[in-house]
Formats: sequence, C-alpha cells, structure tokens
Amino acid sequence: MRRQGPPSEIRRLATPIARVVDAAWQRMHWWIALMVMLYALSGITVVRSDEIAVVQRWGRLVGATPALQEHGPGLLFAFPRPIDRVIRVQARRIAEVTITALNDQAPSQGETGYYATLDPLMQGYALTGDQNVVHTQMVARYRIRDVAEWAFYGPPSDDVVRVEVSAAMVRSLGEMGVDRVLSDGRKDLIALAARRAQAGLDAAHAGIELTSLELTRLAPPAAAAFEFEAVQSAYISADTKKKEAQAYAEMVIPQAQARANARVQAAEAETAANLAAANGDASAFAALEREYRANPAVVRERLYRDAIDRALNVAKVRWIPPPTGGRYSGLRIILSSPAAGPTRARAAEQDAEKESEEN
Repeated sequence: MRRQGPPSEIRRLATPIARVVDAAWQRMHWWIALMVMLYALSGITVVRSDEIAVVQRWGRLVGATPALQEHGPGLLFAFPRPIDRVIRVQARRIAEVTITALNDQAPSQGETGYYATLDPLMQGYALTGDQNVVHTQMVARYRIRDVAEWAFYGPPSDDVVRVEVSAAMVRSLGEMGVDRVLSDGRKDLIALAARRAQAGLDAAHAGIELTSLELTRLAPPAAAAFEFEAVQSAYISADTKKKEAQAYAEMVIPQAQARANARVQAAEAETAANLAAANGDASAFAALEREYRANPAVVRERLYRDAIDRALNVAKVRWIPPPTGGRYSGLRIILSSPAAGPTRARAAEQDAEKESEEN
C-alpha cells in the first residue's frame, strides 16, 4: 500500500471551491447549459442591405481574396468573441466632414482687435505661391471603398480625411498665385487638391474614397480684405473692358473686311472693264488699219466725215456730192438742227439740189 504524503496547500484551498462548483452544477446545470448555448449563438450577425461585413479571427481577416473577405446582406455565422470579430460598414453611405484647420476661426466682428493682426499660432492659414496669406474652409465627402483596408486602419476616418485634405490643399495653394486663387482658379485648385488627397489616402491604405471636395470659404485675412476686394474689383473691371473691346473688334473688323473686299471687287471689275474696252479699241483700230490698207480713200473720207459730225455736234449732216464728171470749188454742207422741222429741212435740201444742177 502506497503511503500518501500530507495534502498540499493548493489542494487544501481548491477543495472548498470544487465543492461550491459541484453544488452549483447539481442545482443549476440547465442554466449553465443555456448560457453556453447563448454564447455560442452570439456569433451570428445580421448584415443589413446597405452594409458590408468582414470577419476578423484572432485579429486576421477570414478569406483568402477580397471577394471572400467581404460579406453582403443576410445572416453571417461566425464564432463568438474573442475568437471572431464582425465589423459591419455602411459602404454606400456618404460621410461628410468639415475641415477648418486652415480657417482663421474668427470670433465675432464686434470683438476689439480682430481685424488688427493675424495670430499664426492660434489661427489657421495657408500661403499661396506668391507668399500671400489666405484662409480656407472645406467640406469633404467620402465613402468606404475597401472594407478590409478600412477595418485594419487605425485612426478614425474623419481624422484621416482632415489630415490628407489639409495637406493637399496647403501644397496646392503653394503652387498658385493669390490672384488666380481668388478669381478663376478655384476649380483647378479644388481638382488638384482632391487628386492629391486621394493619392495620400491610397498611399496610407485607408480604404477611403473621396467623392467630393467643396470650398465653403476662400478669402484673404480680414485685415487686408478691403485691399483684396479693391484689387479684385479692378481685375474684374479690366477683364470686362477687355471682353468689351474684343466684342467691338469682332463686330468692326468683319465690317471693315467686308468693305475692303467690296472695294477690291469693284476695282477688279473696273480693271476688267477697262481692259476689255482697251482690247476692243485695239481690235477696232487693227481692223480699221487693215481696211485702210485695202481702200485708203474710202476710209479717209469716212473718218473725215465722222470727225466733222462729232465736231459740229448737230442732229444731221448732209454732204452734197459734186456733179457727175465735174467738181465745184468749196465745201457745201447742209446742217439740220433738232429745232428745225422736217418741212424746213426738206426745203433746204431741194434748194441745195437746184443750186447744184445750175452749176
């Protein structure tokens, strides 16, 4: 028979606890079984229609691929905590965060000394590319794009978006002049800052997609607001005058061009007409020259008569030829003016014929 040693201190202390547990099991065994069953069923999670869930088992995602890691709407069966941890995300919800890190966070305008200076330690600001100070306030909207990355990222989403958007805006403002920033460069500024903020979120594996970025305030410091407004008004006035001048030029230049084209066409038409007339005169002279060579006397007499007709400038000139086989000295011409009637002209012709017969 083996001889047992004296009981140890641990056994002596554990014996009363074992008796209490045994007594509780004898009286409440079905309650304990119910609690164990409820604990086992606590891993069942209901995923809503607008949610996506992922499961972490001992701190690691369950699933080899992103498609297997993400679970859609319905019942999701998992082990209870601390074995599994179910993270549900409203992936379709657009969250909104206001970013005031670069704003002056100005007090009311009635406070004394507010417009006097700018405290760079207490008030936010940013510098433009030409070393001018501006204040800006933004509203960023985002959604969860990659649930797995978002589940493992440490800082809260709003804080991450604030940091990345503020850094991107500071860098973008530093590459643009204040005149462009405060006038027609806002659209380019927002696009550049949003693109850089998204690149920063992707590099940090935050699992966040920036859907929109809105500038709710972009202004110079209050101490220099009046001067900036004056410069801005002058810039707008100059731009307006420039556009008016361009509009006037667009109206006047076509009219002047049309008049110039009309004058050029008229000159070309006159040139063509004069050239045609000169060619016609030259052709007529050449034909007359050929006719004169063929019959000089007839052509000479005809030209002489035509010249006399043009020189006298009367309605009718009648040439009295000499008698047949004879001649008379002197030149006899009967002229009839437009005022003389047909009877007087005929009588003058008969008198001239009688005088010719007598000679």
